[in-house]
Formats: sequence, C-alpha cells, structure tokens
Amino acid sequence: MDGMSKRTKLELAYKAHIFDVYNDYLELPDGRNVIYDYIDHVDGACILPICDDGDMILVSQYRNVIDRISYEVPGGCMDEGETPDESARRELREETGYLVDELDYVANTVLAIGSSNEHTAVFIGYGLSKTDVSPDENEFIHVHKLSVKQVDEMIAKGDIVDSKTLLAIMAYKAKNVNS
Repeated sequence: MDGMSKRTKLELAYKAHIFDVYNDYLELPDGRNVIYDYIDHVDGACILPICDDGDMILVSQYRNVIDRISYEVPGGCMDEGETPDESARRELREETGYLVDELDYVANTVLAIGSSNEHTAVFIGYGLSKTDVSPDENEFIHVHKLSVKQVDEMIAKGDIVDSKTLLAIMAYKAKNVNS
C-alpha cells in the first residue's frame, strides 16, 4: 500500500454553466471504497490593482452563496484560449474600468481543494490608467479605492472573506515588507 487513493470511476452527476459535478469513486489505501464530490470548474484569474499612492482597488458585489456583499479583487473565469494574464487584464478592465501596465504574478491557487479543481492565477497590478467600465450583464459591481489601513480594518471586521483576495493582499504586503 503506497498511501494514495485510486480513482475507480468518475460519473457525471450534474452539468452546470461553468462547472460539472461528478461522483468520484475512490479506493482508499486501506482497500475501502468511498464516493467523493468532485467539481470540475473553469479556471480563473484575478488581480489586486495598486494605485500610484499605494491604495488598492477592490470591487464589491452581492454574492448569493454568502447572502451578502463581498469585497474582492477583480477576477473571474478565463475565456477559452485566454492566458491567465490576459484574463486578469480583461477582468480588471470589465469590472473597474482600469488598464494596467505591469502584472506581477503571485501564485496559482486551488480555492476549494477538498471539492473543486478550479485553479486561479493571482496577480498584483501596477501602473493603472482609467478607461471605460464594461461589466458582464449580470454583474452589479461597485469599485472602491482603499488604503492599506482601511483594508486591514475590513479584514479584521470580517468584511473581506474571499480567499483569493486575502491571498493577493497578503502577498502584496509581504512583498512590500521584505523589499
């Protein structure tokens, strides 16, 4: 026994818009058989835009899964054939109306590793310039320019809970502490 589970079957249970849900049949290292949920999700990209004065741009929108407003970095699903940096630039423009000169790659993260294979590329963006905003038709997004202190307070109060957003903010702060 090598300590790894072995997939014996993957069975489609539900087909949705941006993900499919499967029953994932596994044989555990001890020989027992189990069924896990497996969400096959489109990959995404996000970006933490940093203004010349060090302030951050976040967006807010209602998120049904938490039934409240969420403050997040701009981001979303990658379009077919799109690279992560192209996706991050597109999402930034669509959601905030900003263009970015410089992208700093932070990480590729799996946001819900216990149930989904969705990978999200995380970037920090510098050299912002304003253009037209063009959100998706079902997105009602508000743009916020926030100081690092304001963002810290929002995290402490539980106003920022999105994992990719927390990762991007912490990576930015770590980079600036260590520079």
